[in-house]
Amino acid sequence: MSPRHLRAGAAALLCLAATATLVSCGSSDDDTAGSRTTIDYWLWDDLQLPGYQDCATAFHRANPDITVKITQTAWSQYWQNLTVELVSGDAPDVWANQSTYYPQYAAGGQLLDLQPLVDRDKVDLSAYQPGLTGVWVKDGKRYGLPKDWDTMALVYNTTMLQKQGVDAGRLNDLTWNPSDGGTLEKVIAKATVDTKGRNGLDPGFDKDHVKTYGFLAEWADGSQGQNGWGDFAASNGFTFLDKNPWGTHYQYDDPKLAETIAWFKHLIDKGYAPPLDKKSALANSELLMAGKGAMMVTGSWTISTFTKPKVKQKFAFAPLPTGPAGRKSALNGSSDAIWAGTKHKEQAWKWVRFLASPECQNLVAKRGIVFPALKTATRKALAVHQARGEDVHVFTDAAAAKDGTFLLPVTENGTEISPIVQDAIQSAILGEASPEAALKSANDKANDLVK
Repeated sequence: MSPRHLRAGAAALLCLAATATLVSCGSSDDDTAGSRTTIDYWLWDDLQLPGYQDCATAFHRANPDITVKITQTAWSQYWQNLTVELVSGDAPDVWANQSTYYPQYAAGGQLLDLQPLVDRDKVDLSAYQPGLTGVWVKDGKRYGLPKDWDTMALVYNTTMLQKQGVDAGRLNDLTWNPSDGGTLEKVIAKATVDTKGRNGLDPGFDKDHVKTYGFLAEWADGSQGQNGWGDFAASNGFTFLDKNPWGTHYQYDDPKLAETIAWFKHLIDKGYAPPLDKKSALANSELLMAGKGAMMVTGSWTISTFTKPKVKQKFAFAPLPTGPAGRKSALNGSSDAIWAGTKHKEQAWKWVRFLASPECQNLVAKRGIVFPALKTATRKALAVHQARGEDVHVFTDAAAAKDGTFLLPVTENGTEISPIVQDAIQSAILGEASPEAALKSANDKANDLVK
């Protein structure tokens, strides 16, 4: 996921695309050059590109008649480019897929059903992280094999919290509720500092002149809230759908979600989080590293952002707080899908099988960028982080916790539903509508799209 959560619309930003091609002598994009085949493979994450180049090299070594051409394009342009290629009938043979987008491709007949191939080749689906494989199945057809997974945690500036007298050990057992914010809100208040050095618990704190916000919230988070409100709402007892995946009724009108959104607005009103209408154009991770914030929710795919050697400040990870319904983290993941129109079905399947195999996923694990979908490869990735002195066990702990994770919603028309819900939540945060009214309207519109 990679980035796995929805960003603002696909046409928002221009981006640079990097193409890495592994070429064998005499290779060709079709089968005219003897028996050689080139498989086009697309992905969006530049940080993961080197790991998959490693896989493509190993794959070509084992299959010298097949060359894999990898194209990496940033998220905001990736889906737009893919849609254009599909419409033109010239899509990549294989591409990295995401759970919000794949239903529209499946419904349009653009994805190859992998289940007959999985059955034929006896692929052991039980070897993957629990919860990942079922996401890619609809009506008995399987549209992808898992490639990676992610969970969520808090990331915080250790120096800032220590300066305000916050014991790092306290962060492992934080509580939260929408009424008074629990111990989490107390820590957030203490980590918020105005321009005169007073924190949010000081009677003289000036909320109109804040130097460092205790918490950075994410509002361009689609209909899922993976980077904040969705995790908190789930810990308050909210569920997105009547069943997941492939539910038929959204539940965004649940009072438990409205309570959660109201609490986030309360943080802004208290001066503990930046107002949405004054939010910087910079990403929250950049604001955190610039000292403009002390804490935020982040996903395991961002670990290297906060641990790379060039980062001047020191950051650490803590588990999400425990809410009224327990501690909950979104569990998300991507897959590798095969275009139904590929001229190289067997070669593409051989590549997808390799991507989902221990050989490839162990190579990805060695890079320490994401947690691969195979449980054995996850352990290898965790060992890589440990060898670097990076304490990231909160992410794997979240994945292993009993009833500690939830799947992001998967339905038809997810890409249309996402901006509807995002706009409603933003309107509530801006005070343009009550959370109850905004979410009721969004829920009605969402359910009209899945009827």
